[in-house]
Amino acid sequence: MTKTRTTPLHPQSDGMVERFNRTIGNFLRTAVNEKQTNWDTCIPPFLLSYRAAVHESTGKTPASVVFGAELRLPIDLISDRPKEEEGVDNYLSRLHDQLRLTHTEARQKLKLESDRMKTRYDLRANTGGFQVGEKVWLYNPKRTKGKSPKLQKSWEGPSTVVTRLNDVVYRIQKNPQAKMKVVHIDRLTPYQEPHPNEGVT
Repeated sequence: MTKTRTTPLHPQSDGMVERFNRTIGNFLRTAVNEKQTNWDTCIPPFLLSYRAAVHESTGKTPASVVFGAELRLPIDLISDRPKEEEGVDNYLSRLHDQLRLTHTEARQKLKLESDRMKTRYDLRANTGGFQVGEKVWLYNPKRTKGKSPKLQKSWEGPSTVVTRLNDVVYRIQKNPQAKMKVVHIDRLTPYQEPHPNEGVT
């Protein structure tokens, strides 16, 4: 396992987890009753279908990547005859070869998908970044009871870049007395000083 650190309001930091949460959320919205009291009973059938479905990024089912074989679904028990028994040694050898081949193919497919997503992301990414001392707007949407989120301002500032922690993470501060925040570059945009005559007629 490799520990990764995340920043607030940046779900891409936990891409795989957030994508799975989105998938299960979409399923539960279509499966739960009107009072939403049976959501927990909907999870096992969802997990069964998820593990048996081909994953877009790997081109394999999660079951085949983990176990080296597809899940045997109820329809398989009805339409298929049970496979002949094989010795333990043969089974282990076949499983080892199957897992090695599956993992190799999955890694190749993941690399292609990763390159494709990076190319798409780079088209709109801020590659230059910000310099220490530069003023920026911070994307920080808030929900206030009684007010529509769509009509509220989502950008606040200006804040000043205090430290550039790496290529995409910055420490900013609104004023010398304010608490510093660590944010991802995707939540920042350059601050333009208003023109001295702006608003004067």
